[in-house]
Amino acid sequence: MSDMPAILVAEEDFNRLSTLIEKQGDSDVAYGLDDELSRATLVPLAEMPAHVVTMNSSVRFQNSDSGQEHELTLVYPHELGTGDGKISILAPAGSALLGLSVGESIEWPIRGRNNIHLKIINVSRQS
Repeated sequence: MSDMPAILVAEEDFNRLSTLIEKQGDSDVAYGLDDELSRATLVPLAEMPAHVVTMNSSVRFQNSDSGQEHELTLVYPHELGTGDGKISILAPAGSALLGLSVGESIEWPIRGRNNIHLKIINVSRQS
C-alpha cells in the first residue's frame, strides 16, 4: 500500500485495532485492516482534527456515481448489533473509511457489482 496516502489514526483506536487484528488471526480481514494501519500517522484522540474519521464517527458521504447521500457510523464488530446505520471496521469499506478526511474519496467495493465512488462530506463524533 505504499502508493496510498498516509492517514491519521487516533492512538487509542490504533491500540484497540491492533489487539482486534491479533484476535482475528490469519485472515484476509485482518490483513486488510493491518495494511490500512501500516500507513497511519498516530495522533492522540484529543488532538485529532474534527474532520477526520475515527472509530465511532458518523460519516456522511455522497455516492459520486448516483449523487445520493448516506450516513454510517464506523464501529467495532461487537457494536454492530442490527447493523442499521453502522459499518464494522472489519468490513473492507469500513477499514477504508478510517483516517479519511472531509473532501476525500474512496472506491467502495460492492459484492457482485462494480465499485462505487464515495466522497466524505461530513464527519461527526460521539461526545
